[in-house]
Amino acid sequence: MINQMGESQSGEIQNYLTQFANNLKEGKNIDTVALLKKAIQRNLLVALLMWFAGSTVIGIPIVLGMVAYRGFCLGFSISSAIAVWGTAKGTMFFFTSMLLQNLLFIPCILALAVSGMKLYQSIMKDKRRENLKLAIARHTVFSLIMLILLLVSALIETYLSSNLVKLYVPYM
Repeated sequence: MINQMGESQSGEIQNYLTQFANNLKEGKNIDTVALLKKAIQRNLLVALLMWFAGSTVIGIPIVLGMVAYRGFCLGFSISSAIAVWGTAKGTMFFFTSMLLQNLLFIPCILALAVSGMKLYQSIMKDKRRENLKLAIARHTVFSLIMLILLLVSALIETYLSSNLVKLYVPYM
């Protein structure tokens, strides 16, 4: 996608990333409270939407779409950093700014998607009310566990990754 963009779009991405790096080089701090709030809201929304969509028969395409969208966003972000700073610096930027939280985030959303598809299969195979209630309860408890892990991912993003970026940016 990065290679297919026009000059103005790739220029905007380059300006955004360069300005972000320059702000950190100049000593501007990352607002960790705002970052944490936004990361928690985003991860909470992802978990709730995936739980709800996974709990409905017609929601499975939505779950799969969310997984594909998140994969696209991560790939686009990595490609943008590499396009702007080159392979070595762009990869290092990815390792410091995005890798750690995504080591937890990606498996969680994949697990939520699998749990939703498993619930869908349970609904289709066994229509008994008791079994359906149990399957929904399992999906809900599992989703709550994944939500907790997604919140941990938000903490990693806010406090660990942001500090690693601050340490790395002067070398860019």
